[in-house]
Amino acid sequence: MNQVEVTSKHNIKFLFKQLYKQKYLFLMVSPAVLFVLVFNYSTLGGWIIAFKDYKIGLDIRESAWVGLHNFKSFLFTNDDYIYLIRNTLMMNFGILIVSLGGAMLFAILLNELKSRHFTKFVQTASFFPFFISWVIVYSISSSLLSVSNGVFNETLIRWGILENGINLLGDPKYAWGLAIFINLWKTLGYNGVIFIAAIASISPELYEAAEIDGANRWHKIKYVTIPGLMTTLVVLLILNSGWILNSNWDMYFLFTNSMNWEKMEVLDMYIYKYGLKLTNYPYATAVGILKSIVSILLIFSVNKLSKKTTGKSIM
Repeated sequence: MNQVEVTSKHNIKFLFKQLYKQKYLFLMVSPAVLFVLVFNYSTLGGWIIAFKDYKIGLDIRESAWVGLHNFKSFLFTNDDYIYLIRNTLMMNFGILIVSLGGAMLFAILLNELKSRHFTKFVQTASFFPFFISWVIVYSISSSLLSVSNGVFNETLIRWGILENGINLLGDPKYAWGLAIFINLWKTLGYNGVIFIAAIASISPELYEAAEIDGANRWHKIKYVTIPGLMTTLVVLLILNSGWILNSNWDMYFLFTNSMNWEKMEVLDMYIYKYGLKLTNYPYATAVGILKSIVSILLIFSVNKLSKKTTGKSIM
């Protein structure tokens, strides 16, 4: 038996020994791993219908092979992808930047509060919207922003600031701003917790050294807190860059209507329309595959760009 075989057997033995030592941790995580394997990976076999003329009720194996026809139909035979990609990128990129930037600023300001009790109250109150379903969020938004009987419009009209209500939920020019603002409100507390934890991990000695050097509160934030948060911010940007083309379907389904659809329709809504409403499963699957490929390329591109510019990356 040569040295390579001995080393290989030793590594396998060591691996199984480590697995046995951590058996309870692996048992604890196994349901989540099984869930991902069943619902995220085993279903990838269904991508085959993007290359076939599949009809409901037929065996996939008996469907005619059409190759890249569905992909070409999306990219070359209509202009839908132009406004779809525009809407998806503009809103999701805006949501990503504003949500993470707002959460970082929120965590810094919260860390500067002197009263610990008030800090905990604000943190808890800001976290609460994250647990509210999008159906409830839309109901609240409708009650506040409705053009006919919304609290916001009625108040401004009574004060004489407006003559007629602003159609925030229906006017296309407010669609992107509305989506970004609502996502910021809903995720501020959740994302803020991540940055608060990152602030807690910054060594107190750095603040003490800055204070000895005569730094005031603003200088501590600028030269200690913000640099200490940059690694967390970069990692979150890289991880979330792969979701730029993936939209929060619940939000867009509820807030899209006949008046603002041209600014609110995103790739996920388009896939839903052709897949479930028009039952054109091969076409919808082809669009979904293209979206997944571009998302993977985005992750690697952003990670490489971050490594070159900031020296920080996840791979």
